[in-house]
Amino acid sequence: MADYTETDLAAIRSAISKGARSVQMNGERVEFRSLSEMQRIERKIMEDLGLSATTRIQVPTTKSGWR
Repeated sequence: MADYTETDLAAIRSAISKGARSVQMNGERVEFRSLSEMQRIERKIMEDLGLSATTRIQVPTTKSGWR
């Protein structure tokens, strides 16, 4: 397991937004094969850092219904 940092997350997000396929992480230049691979690694880094990759949606409920 790699020890990822917030800097690594910022680097891969920057590369994704620029359309680049390579990024400097942990002192090494890493070249990815595709955007989907980069997004998968981004999710892995977020998971390792304890960040949520999903958005929660809250729906209110009422006893009397909508009026």
